Amino acid sequence: MNTDTTRPTLDRTFSVAPMMDWTTRDYRVFARTLTRHALLYTEMVTTGAILHGSPRERFLGYDDTEHPLALQLGGIDPGELAECAAIAEEWGYDEVNLNVGCPSDRVQNNLIGACLMGHPDKVAAAVRAMRESVSIPVTVKCRIGIDDQDEDADLERFISQVADAGCDTFIVHARKAWLQGLSPKENRDIPPLNYSRVHRLKASRPALHIGINGGLKTLDDCREHLQHVDSIMIGREAYQNPWLLASVDDALYGQPGPAQSRHQAARALRPYIARRLEEGARLNHVTRHLLGLFQGCPGGRRFRRHLSENAHREGAGLQVFDDALGLVPEPERQLADA
Repeated sequence: MNTDTTRPTLDRTFSVAPMMDWTTRDYRVFARTLTRHALLYTEMVTTGAILHGSPRERFLGYDDTEHPLALQLGGIDPGELAECAAIAEEWGYDEVNLNVGCPSDRVQNNLIGACLMGHPDKVAAAVRAMRESVSIPVTVKCRIGIDDQDEDADLERFISQVADAGCDTFIVHARKAWLQGLSPKENRDIPPLNYSRVHRLKASRPALHIGINGGLKTLDDCREHLQHVDSIMIGREAYQNPWLLASVDDALYGQPGPAQSRHQAARALRPYIARRLEEGARLNHVTRHLLGLFQGCPGGRRFRRHLSENAHREGAGLQVFDDALGLVPEPERQLADA
């Protein structure tokens, strides 16, 4: 639990999307070796896990270096969400975000995630209860619609109702979620992107903070969209090609980033890896998040293969990590592509 009250100022210009099994605390600490300023999100954590899971550290624990950090909640009961939001604030999170975008069958069955796009009244009640219980921001991540909803009228209705409940920040995945007929994986790619719809939303609701998410891959993409919306959220590309994050601070915040080379970023994570090993974690719990670090570099495939084949073995330690790093020649400078 973090008790430091001097957390960095929250700036949403760029954030890394919440992704199940990917944006774990180990990934987030790794991300901090590449960017100081990007807003990081946890995986979605359900209200049931927080209220009934044990130990709570398993679901809410993080390293202080991860700030600025937002907790994404999955749930619909206003009382439970309010209680979990208060717990998140007590634990030191900088923001609480309500998931109204996940299309998986499991969350649908519990009436959470993307299916809530069809229940703006329930989302509004949840947001109102959460805002009354905390002083940190309460935000919503949603889609532009679900199934055969009208991307204009129904999205406008959803945003209006939830905004009236006090939410002033929406991160919008610029695709519909098709809950009938498409798998969660297919919902990440098959529904067409409609960036212009999110741009129009911002134009029609200038007082709201509107962020955009979905299919973004480069910082050039970010700069273009920032002409129309308030913030950018990148998901899979930030995970699979993490070196992208090394240019974020300079390109979008006007500040130097923490790593001038991929090797420097990897070495900066070494003390954390050692600590996690001492805590009993397997090496691959941490290093699986680094597999894309040397993407496109000489020796990058050997680095990835060495970790993939050895980091999961019983007793694997820092020597495996060091050996993998030694397979990649270290150039003088590896500035990230802007």
